[in-house]
Amino acid sequence: MAGNTITKPSDLSCTPSRAARELGLKRGEFDLAVHLGRIRTAPDEGGGGRRVARAEIDRLRSADGFPETLLESVRTVGTTDGAALMEVTSARFTRLARLGLVVPVTFYLNRYRAVVWLYLAEELRQFAADKNHTSLLNGRTPEGLRDQLQEGLDLRPRNWRGRHLGFLLRQAGDPWERAGALAALLDPVQVAEIVQDPYERAHLNRFRPDPPAHGAPGSPAARLAERIMRAQDPDEISWLRADLAQVLEEARSHRPAPRPTVEPAEQAGPRPSVEPAALRPTAKPAGPPPTAELPGPPPSLSEHPPESAPEPERSRGMLGWLRRRSA
Repeated sequence: MAGNTITKPSDLSCTPSRAARELGLKRGEFDLAVHLGRIRTAPDEGGGGRRVARAEIDRLRSADGFPETLLESVRTVGTTDGAALMEVTSARFTRLARLGLVVPVTFYLNRYRAVVWLYLAEELRQFAADKNHTSLLNGRTPEGLRDQLQEGLDLRPRNWRGRHLGFLLRQAGDPWERAGALAALLDPVQVAEIVQDPYERAHLNRFRPDPPAHGAPGSPAARLAERIMRAQDPDEISWLRADLAQVLEEARSHRPAPRPTVEPAEQAGPRPSVEPAALRPTAKPAGPPPTAELPGPPPSLSEHPPESAPEPERSRGMLGWLRRRSA
């Protein structure tokens, strides 16, 4: 019967890998399209990552010019192809990128572990077509910009971080996830200074996304990608810290960080501490000293005391002396 048909979640959505195949995209192109907001995803209610709704796939497939339009919107180029696209030399293109005038969208590490920045071809065409940029493309670089380049200015990593942070914030579902996105761009020492509560810090780390995967964890390539992920400039660090502190206040109001449950016996109050015997000071016993240390009875009035006396007589004499002393 049609009324008894059960719709499975897999009928309404699919995994990113399946969606990429149906849209004719490589997995890297698909991920970039998601980052740019070209493809909408939703969290999996079962906790298995993000999924793509069937309705979203149908929307993209029914668009004019599919799949060429979608493919072109995520096409990336490096320095050489980007310079050719803008009709400038590679050296000029690199200067424009270091000055932050063209912004990388992703990067990878080549076999020499050198960073290769990639740019959206669509954005480079738009930059070259803007008449306000004619002097930057054909004329001499302004003196102020030349001085910055000579001082070592390179805004490519920072601009990529800003772009990547925008993607992470768009994907965040609540204040804790937004706080995790901001914390991902800060050194753990910086985060610990802001989030001093260890339970909050542990909860925040659950929502802290990892840097883009480059090589095995702990490898030189992975450590280099981690350095690119973290803010370096003092002003960049400052505004990230300020934003993180503000979002944390929202997160605490939204849902406090979980803490260990306390046993009922512990709720009544702290138990009296019992010091180990080895650490307690030794108290001197009160009362009279031990019998062995008591002074003996007064000397006998006899001029010639007996050289020896039976042990019972000695004991009675001592007890009698004690009685007389206490009377």
